[in-house]
Amino acid sequence: MASVPSPTPGGYSVTPTEPVTGRAAAQTAVRPPLPVKMVIAGGFGVGKTTAVGSISEIEPLTTEAAITEVAAGVDDLSHTPRKTTTTVAMDFGCITIDPTLKLYLFGTPGQDRFGFMWDDIVEGAVGGLVIVDTRRLDDCYAAVDYFEHKQVPFAVAVNAFDGKVEHGLDEVRWALDVAEHIPVIVFDARERGSVRDALLVVLELALARSEG
Repeated sequence: MASVPSPTPGGYSVTPTEPVTGRAAAQTAVRPPLPVKMVIAGGFGVGKTTAVGSISEIEPLTTEAAITEVAAGVDDLSHTPRKTTTTVAMDFGCITIDPTLKLYLFGTPGQDRFGFMWDDIVEGAVGGLVIVDTRRLDDCYAAVDYFEHKQVPFAVAVNAFDGKVEHGLDEVRWALDVAEHIPVIVFDARERGSVRDALLVVLELALARSEG
């Protein structure tokens, strides 16, 4: 039996005594956030693993392997002398942006010899964040060219190592020969808020692409 209607300033309201079921329950149920895939790319040692680890709300999955003497002879460690491991497959993490959207982050390996994995990692991604070390701009050319060729929305994020960058953003844009509509920003891969802001730039690009 329903409770007796109680008067309100606008009329009457009825308080149900039985639970809402069926279609009404489905309409009132909270929907899970929309899953969105995003790729974090760049050259060797630019901060991809650090960025994923800084923002991921779960313990990030990494495929780090020790840098051997053989690998050290192939990979340039001159600007990252304290680096002892390297990503050999991918990094993975996730972050809930808001109740409607959850980002799944996939970090690519930086070395050219692992380039054959990129197609699988990038498939289905709405966009990419290309991380750049201004001391080694040539290391990120491959990532920039890849996203341009695949026509995947991306932004260039200059990692502020030790809180500074070696070149201005206009110089970076010119050196990478990226179009004016591609954002070139500065961020700190160690700072959660900075990584979040960089990812939101890519999300805005992806949204603009879908609406266009």
